[in-house]
Amino acid sequence: MHDTAGSGIIGCDMAQHGEWSRKGATLSHVTARKEYGVDEDFIVTGINAGKLEYREGAVHGNPYIRVLRRQLEAYIAEELGGEYLRSWQEKTELREITREMAELRKRLDGLEARRAQIEGRD
Repeated sequence: MHDTAGSGIIGCDMAQHGEWSRKGATLSHVTARKEYGVDEDFIVTGINAGKLEYREGAVHGNPYIRVLRRQLEAYIAEELGGEYLRSWQEKTELREITREMAELRKRLDGLEARRAQIEGRD
């Protein structure tokens, strides 16, 4: 994909020990599109500018770029503005809340049905 080997990312807050393996600390370029509305070209530009560290991966033969969330958020705020970043963070949070509420409603419906079934036996 993109090779920055030996370029020594200067002026970039380098990854901390274990950051690449910490849950939620990284995201793929596909997830970045969903959560922040940025495309692969935006991420590649950040990589080439030395603002983003990255790792390459592949799932079922499909390559992807993985970046550190905190570096991507800093780059988005720098390039597109803090308001843009906050807006997308709020949209993402709202989507997660809506999804969780739907899951809870479904679970509650199942529990109510089971309770009615048990109470009907009395």
